[in-house]
Amino acid sequence: MFGFLRRKKPVPPTPEPGESASSPVGIVAIEPAPKTPRSPEPSEPPRTGWIKRLRAGLSRTSGQLAGLFGLTRIDEALFEQLETALLVADTGIETTTWLLARLRERVKKERLETGEDVRQALRAILTELMAPLEAPIDLDRLSPQVWMVTGVNGAGKTTSIGKLAHLLRRENKSVLLAAGDTFRAAARAQLAEWGARNDVAVIAQDGGDPGAVAFDAVSAGIARRTDIVMVDTAGRLPTQTHLMEELRKVRRVIGKALTGAPHEALLVLDGNTGQNMLAQVAAFDAAVALTGLIVTKLDGTAKGGAIVALAHTRRAQPIPVYFIGLGEGVDDLQAFSAQEFVSALLDTAPRSN
Repeated sequence: MFGFLRRKKPVPPTPEPGESASSPVGIVAIEPAPKTPRSPEPSEPPRTGWIKRLRAGLSRTSGQLAGLFGLTRIDEALFEQLETALLVADTGIETTTWLLARLRERVKKERLETGEDVRQALRAILTELMAPLEAPIDLDRLSPQVWMVTGVNGAGKTTSIGKLAHLLRRENKSVLLAAGDTFRAAARAQLAEWGARNDVAVIAQDGGDPGAVAFDAVSAGIARRTDIVMVDTAGRLPTQTHLMEELRKVRRVIGKALTGAPHEALLVLDGNTGQNMLAQVAAFDAAVALTGLIVTKLDGTAKGGAIVALAHTRRAQPIPVYFIGLGEGVDDLQAFSAQEFVSALLDTAPRSN
């Protein structure tokens, strides 16, 4: 899974009572219940299986594009069909125009003659464009690391945190979760459930200030010598000015609890949002200085072209896509690969039996 990690460290022992930081009134640490030793985790799904599922998930895009390259003639009609397919895939006018201009140049310069030649040329252009989105997270650069996780309502933020905790535990990292959505009881309950499943504690509070929860969680992470502290935040729309200001406040509070934190400011994006993805990235980046993205729900309805548009519009200052998700399963979150993603866009999707 985490092929880009430098090395693994053993999970620190459970702290003795009284070792954690003192908690403000109303804030509690939900410790996982004692369990019998866990059975070994199932082996990681083969990467080939993941690629097949990714192609199936992006079938709405590949279905539009893949069939075009069987044409034997390279003419204006082919470029017009490519333009239509890219626009339908939510690539956007600006990015589509840029891609086709680069493709035309390559066809002319290399004297390409077949549809398959065009496919390979477009594959090379897209892979080069999207390569900057592929970047590692160095989990061993310092401890604790604080990850602040943001997103709009319904993007899959809390679920993504639970899956990340699962992946981190498999890498022998200790984890502490902070339920920063203090107003939605379901979010706290959901995070507590993920904590129980992954044998990690959750700092939570009924109502009140999300900044206080974040501060206490970071303080507890320092006292417990935790590797990763993940702070959940309430979902919000970029147009909700007061809520975006609250998000800025949470970020400042985290920085007061630990200088230099948060070390990762992650935005969870719903893969079905299309071009709205670009506006969300711009707004959340302005609020919390994003360091990485997680794109969820690429499992059958997403078009995929919006991620291409994101790579194009942010090519001067790319924000890496650390992970993409294909479903609700605990292993349905995997590291982003530009080459695999482009192949899923341009190759024929597997047929269902």
